[in-house]
Amino acid sequence: MDVALAPASRVEGGPEVADAETWTPPSWDEIVREHSARVYRLAYRLTGNAHDAEDLTQDVFVRVFRSLSSYTPGTFEGWLHRITTNLFLDSVRRKQRIRFDALADDAAERLHGREPTPERVVADRMLDADIQRALEALPPDFRAAVVLCDIEGLSYEEIAATLGIKLGTVRSRIHRGRAQLRAALDHRAPDDASALEAEQPGADAPREHGDPA
Repeated sequence: MDVALAPASRVEGGPEVADAETWTPPSWDEIVREHSARVYRLAYRLTGNAHDAEDLTQDVFVRVFRSLSSYTPGTFEGWLHRITTNLFLDSVRRKQRIRFDALADDAAERLHGREPTPERVVADRMLDADIQRALEALPPDFRAAVVLCDIEGLSYEEIAATLGIKLGTVRSRIHRGRAQLRAALDHRAPDDASALEAEQPGADAPREHGDPA
């Protein structure tokens, strides 16, 4: 079974890098139309379920709406990646603080019985179920790095800028995240597990000295 993670294509709907003097802010409708599916997909891979992905996607576009006037023209797609990933990590930290709250059980109950929308059904089928479960089992920091690299197709340098961490830390998180994925998928054929790894030089390079995990 082929379970390779195909990196996403690059920016849709316009130049990836805009000239600051000629750049015109896109309309709200244009942003939602051109980027909502991509943001939702990334949110789903990070959160692991449709309910949280929908909430995260909504939060992302609220943040975009509030921040668009101060956006410095550059890589718009990279800006969206940064907002989505940082909001996800913020939400993980908040949940860790209330992990023993009864609210967690209430939220889990609300997930059951929700009628999936066509968009959610498509998203659910985008990755093999074993791979999705393995991703969900990764620590959030490792999951974010692996998703950005192996699914979204970002370079190590882009991931470092998105997460605000050192390049060596990016390498470490991806290396360790992939190792955990391989272990989780050990029951599958070797080719299936190894297909998770992106073919990039130094993909399994060890952590640089002095870089935190």
